[in-house]
Amino acid sequence: MSNSDEIKKLEARAHGMLPGVAGICLFLLVMTMVNAFAALRGQFGTGGGKYGVLAICTLFAAGIFGLLRLRRWGWALVLAGCLTLSLGNFFVFAKLHIFPFLVQALFALVFFLYLVRTEVRERLR
Repeated sequence: MSNSDEIKKLEARAHGMLPGVAGICLFLLVMTMVNAFAALRGQFGTGGGKYGVLAICTLFAAGIFGLLRLRRWGWALVLAGCLTLSLGNFFVFAKLHIFPFLVQALFALVFFLYLVRTEVRERLR
């Protein structure tokens, strides 16, 4: 087996989506829908909080679908969303001491750390 054959096999393996990326997208899509419906029901107040959450959910959903198509802009939006979600949940946990916010913050942080890996970035277009 020659060196060029090995390179071709590695290049063929490098294309496509990693299973972790698909799982992250599915989980974040469910979380985005839950937050959007909560905002529409008025769970985040009557002022600008409702519209702010809807705007963030819209950007997050667009990023998720972009990441599912392995686009770099989708990856960047999801990466920023994961970091923002993690920091926001850590902040809420620090103020209210409600354990589920800590769990959500840790999940978002793990997603962020997974998405910045070199293997994930190499597969983006």
